[in-house]
Amino acid sequence: MAHLDEALTLTPDGDGRWRAHADADHESISAMFGGWTAAVLLRSVLASTDGGAQPSALTVDFVRPVAVGGDVVIAPERLGGGRSLEHWRADLRAAGGDELLATALVVLTNRRDTDAHTQLEMPEVPAPEGLEQIHAPGPQGQQMEIRDVSGAWGSGDTRSRLWARDANGRPLDHLQLAYLADQYAPRPFFWGEGLRPSATIALSVYFHATADELAAVGADYVLNDATGTRGVQSTSGQLARLWSRDGVLLATTEQLCWYR
Repeated sequence: MAHLDEALTLTPDGDGRWRAHADADHESISAMFGGWTAAVLLRSVLASTDGGAQPSALTVDFVRPVAVGGDVVIAPERLGGGRSLEHWRADLRAAGGDELLATALVVLTNRRDTDAHTQLEMPEVPAPEGLEQIHAPGPQGQQMEIRDVSGAWGSGDTRSRLWARDANGRPLDHLQLAYLADQYAPRPFFWGEGLRPSATIALSVYFHATADELAAVGADYVLNDATGTRGVQSTSGQLARLWSRDGVLLATTEQLCWYR
């Protein structure tokens, strides 16, 4: 079993709740990686629905840091929906604790064939195989193979691109996309002097890939193409697009982070 699947393992905890373990392999600099938190919240919803609907939207609010090494309890709740849409909320707390650590809103859809359109175009970038491999800070960085395309801390330009894939060969799915949606250095690193205190406040992911397109990616690299929007008075925004090697727009994401 791949490490991410192990780290996202859920066990029933009574009354519709799920228990998960905050695996130290997915720690970031000082707490659990935000991508893990997003993925485990999404998994709790997928484990709770009784239909075949697939994720279309995920929004996570990171209320407090998730401590490494302990168990967490996740309480998903179906808010409503019909034949085409399901709306869910999922709250994450430390096992035995009352404080809310993170909360997510999830939209699931029963997708049907329609006409299609893509406005954005994948940028021209070199293939990942010829690029230097790097690792993000913390143990979670060892779980990913990252090939840096462009972007430099302290450059004043908040645009960056990188190829990323699971180092254990895990095939791409919605959970992996949620994880990858946080696989970026904070934008203040780019316009400032580099590493500085920063934390994600809110993260939204919009899933565009079809099941066939996800299967076509398999365990291959995904291109993460990110641009800062504005940073001012301790908050900084970012827009990003996740592309397959074949130029398919798999997901778009936006996040707001705190910095000083």
